[in-house]
Amino acid sequence: MSTTWVPGADAAGYGADNLPYGVFSRAGSPPRIGVRVGDRVLDLAAALGDPEFSASSLNPFMARGSTAWRATRAKVSGMLTAPGGRASAEPHLVPLEEVELKAPFEVADYADFYCSLDHAENVGRIFRPGGAPLSPNWRHQPVGYHGRAGTVVPSGTGIVRPVGHHPPAEGGEPAVGPSRRLDIEAELGFVVGTPTSLGRTVPTGDFAEHVFGVVLVNDWSARDIQRWESAPLGPFLGKSFATSVSPWVVPLDALGAARVAGREQDPPPAPHLRRVADWGLDIAMTVRVNGEVVSRPPYASMYWTPDQMLAHLTSNGASLRTGDLYASGTVSGPGRDERGSLLELTWDATEPLRLAGGGERGYLEDGDTVAISATARGMGGGTVALGEVTGTVRPALS
Repeated sequence: MSTTWVPGADAAGYGADNLPYGVFSRAGSPPRIGVRVGDRVLDLAAALGDPEFSASSLNPFMARGSTAWRATRAKVSGMLTAPGGRASAEPHLVPLEEVELKAPFEVADYADFYCSLDHAENVGRIFRPGGAPLSPNWRHQPVGYHGRAGTVVPSGTGIVRPVGHHPPAEGGEPAVGPSRRLDIEAELGFVVGTPTSLGRTVPTGDFAEHVFGVVLVNDWSARDIQRWESAPLGPFLGKSFATSVSPWVVPLDALGAARVAGREQDPPPAPHLRRVADWGLDIAMTVRVNGEVVSRPPYASMYWTPDQMLAHLTSNGASLRTGDLYASGTVSGPGRDERGSLLELTWDATEPLRLAGGGERGYLEDGDTVAISATARGMGGGTVALGEVTGTVRPALS
C-alpha cells in the first residue's frame, strides 16, 4: 500500500492507491482537471503544467492513450508519497469545500448492458411469470441497448419524473401521464479513452488499452413506460430521460487489487468473447433511499465482465470515441438485500420496502433522494472509494 503525506487521505479511501480524476472550478475561475486526495483536490494544471489539465473535461487527457495515463499517474503518485514531492504539490491542493464539481467528461455515446444473471432472472420471473426467466440469447452475448448521451447528467442533478404511455388495463387504451413506477438501477460505468476507427474490433485482451476508468451510474428507469414500449424493440423513453454518473473517474490501475476471475459461464462464450485476463471486479456497492441503506449489491457476482462487454460492443466494427460510456446494467446478487433495483427489492411493488424513517416504498416518490456509493480493496489491504452518485426526484413538468 502506498501512503501519502496528505493527512487522512489513505484512511478515507482517497489515498495514493486511488487518485481519481475529476473536473472542478473555484469561484471566479474556469473549470479544470484535478485529482482527489482525501478531502482535497490536487490542481493538475498548476502542479504539472500540461495544457490538457486546463480543459473543462477529461476528454483531451483521455485521448492521449494508456501510456500517458500511466505516466501521469506515476508522476502524481510520486508527488503525493515521496517527501521530495511535497513542496511541488502542496501549494496546489485545494479544499473540497472550496470547489464545485462538474461533469468529469463529455459523453460521446452511451450504451447500457444487462449483465447480471441474478438481475436478469429476477426481471424475467417478474415480467414473465411461469415462463423461462432468461431469453435464449442471454448466456451467449452481453445483451444491451443504446441510450442518449445528452441525458447523462452529473451527480446531484435533480431528476424530473418522466411522462409517457402506461400499459392499458384489460381491454382498455394506454394512458399518458407521469410515471408511477420510477425506479433506480445501481450500475458501474466504464469510460473509454482511446478511440478506434470504424470497422475495427477490440479483443478482450485490449480492454485496458481503451478504457480509462470507472464511474458509478444510476440508470433511472420508468418501469411502466418501459414495459409498454419494450415490445418489440426494447427500452427507449423509459430509460432515456436521465442517467446519473459520479463525479470522480477511478482509473483502472487503481482497481488492480479488486480484480477477480469472472463468474463461470455456461455455455462457453464465442471465441471473440473469451476472457484472457481476470476482469471480474470485487466492488461492494451500497444503495440508500433518503439516507437509509436498502441494498448492498456485489459487483463480483456479475456474469459478463467489462472486457467482454467492450469486445461485444465493437464486434460488428462499431467505432469507439473518446468519452464513450458503457454501463454494466443493474448490479444484483443472489441475496434479497443484494438487489440493485426497486423492481427487484419490492418485487414490482407487491412487497414494499418499509423504511425506518416511516412509510413504505414500492417505487420512488417525488422528493426521494437516492445515493449509490461503492468501495473496493486497494493495494496492500487499503480501501479505494469510488465516490457517490446522487439524485433527487422532482415532480413531472406540467
